[in-house]
Formats: sequence, C-alpha cells, structure tokens
Amino acid sequence: MPTGVHLRDARQQLFDAAECVLLRDGPDALTSRAVTDEAGCAKGVLHRYFSDFDAFLTDLVLDRAAQLETQASALRESAGTGTVTDNLTTALTTLFGPVPVAVIPLITFRDELRARLRRATPGGGIAILAQVATAISAYLADERELGRIAADADIDSLTLSLVGGGHLLFADRDPGPPPTATVDKLVTTVLADVVQRRPR
Repeated sequence: MPTGVHLRDARQQLFDAAECVLLRDGPDALTSRAVTDEAGCAKGVLHRYFSDFDAFLTDLVLDRAAQLETQASALRESAGTGTVTDNLTTALTTLFGPVPVAVIPLITFRDELRARLRRATPGGGIAILAQVATAISAYLADERELGRIAADADIDSLTLSLVGGGHLLFADRDPGPPPTATVDKLVTTVLADVVQRRPR
C-alpha cells in the first residue's frame, strides 16, 4: 500500500472507511488494517492522527453520536404535531439506523473503548444509546408539557422502555430493520396508559 496517498480530510475519510467496514462486515472485522485498506492508505496514516486504535474508535463513536443531534432536534420540533406515537415510531427508526446499530455492539464488547468514552463525555460509556435516550426523554417531556401525554407520566421509565425495546427490535442486522408496524406496536403499547389518561 503506498504511503504517499494524500487524504484531503484524513480523519473523516478514516471514519467513513470504518463505517463501511462496520456496515458490511460487522464490528468483529473492524481493525486498523481493515480501516486503512478501505480508505486506500498506509496503516501509518491512522497512527499519524490517533495515538492508538482505541483512540481512533473513541473519536469515531463520538463523531457518529454527534450526528444524531440532527435527528434529536427534528424529534423535539415535532412535539405538538402529528401524533405522539407516529413521531416516536419515526424517531426510533431513524435514531436506530444502520450506523448507530452497528456502533452499539462495538462499544459493548470493547472495555477500553467504553472506558475512554466515559472519560470523554458524561454518559459516554453507552454512547449512541445515551444520545437516543436523551432525545426521547426530551421529546416526551415536551409532549407532557403540551398536555398530549398524562401530567404524571414517568418520563424516565417510558424512555427506558422505548429505547430498550427499540434497540432489541433493531439489533439483529441480518434480516434488516423491523417493519414500521412492529415499531409502531412497541410505541403504542409503551404509551397506551399515558396517552389514554391525558386531559381531554
């Protein structure tokens, strides 16, 4: 592999290459060699920008987690429009897209990565899931304030149920994402009581 390949934005190209490997081959296949081969550069390029592979993975996860902010903002902006169930069904499908779902097991099975993520940001040890939970929780709080779910709704418990259930639905990469109707059923079931008890 030539060492003189010029990468215009090396960090981003390496992140994109890692994402391709993750989506195509899964977290077990993600090595520094796989990343640099995918990026078409020498292995030394990665170590020019990152102290070691776990440092690279930490920045990769934080970068992909930050990208969820756009979807989180869109969810919050939907408060008061459409139906709560439809908004959350759409949000879970987006927030648990192919890249976040591929990154989660990477975090789960690499102890050093989790440790570095915890040091990098509050709640970082469960990055991606933490971002999804924050987005869902903020949205539910907004809808409670608007009176579209019960005033005494337990936001934390609802969030855990939606995020945990959503992750289980989307975690199996092989057959692809679950049908929208399946996600809708989960959301409808979790929210049934707090939607029925809201003021008429």
